[in-house]
Amino acid sequence: MKKGLGAIIGIVVVLAIILIPTIGSYNGFVNAEENVEKQYAQIENQLQRRMDLIPNLVNTVKGYASHEEEIMTDIAEARSRLIGATTPEEQANADAELSSALSRLLVVSENYPDLKADQQFTRLMDELAGTENRLAVARMDYNEEVTTFNKKVKQFPGRLVAGIFGFEEKEYFKADAAAQEAPSVDFEGVEDE
Repeated sequence: MKKGLGAIIGIVVVLAIILIPTIGSYNGFVNAEENVEKQYAQIENQLQRRMDLIPNLVNTVKGYASHEEEIMTDIAEARSRLIGATTPEEQANADAELSSALSRLLVVSENYPDLKADQQFTRLMDELAGTENRLAVARMDYNEEVTTFNKKVKQFPGRLVAGIFGFEEKEYFKADAAAQEAPSVDFEGVEDE
């Protein structure tokens, strides 16, 4: 009887030694994954804020720079791709395209002194600059959480728990390779005022 009770106690102790760290590790993965999702939601929040500002900015610029139709089209197309993006990689690529088009728009706006003096344009540009700063911080925070999560997935014993419960590495929010190049702006056909 004592041997049977000792064996049961031994099995319970061994199970406790295995299960308690596994449960803690699992909960750590759940928390880390939620942190990644929360930070990704912040990126989406700032991208949405920027997408909401862009039509107002474009409409303001259109009144002054009606012959800059190509840039307006590029902005609309990039904005549509960003809205349709579903992964961090797709969003990063569309975001880079939109940033490039916006940069060209801002350079072109320099040729319109009346536009630069327009209060609505100035306010929209300030809001857009603030949003761009928040977006940069949100991307950085997201990538930091992804780094933390991916380390947990790769390191021992987390690798075992991740494999058992199906936790996989998360994708970083990376800029498109084209984002390394400065946008080109053609001033031909733009008259000095």
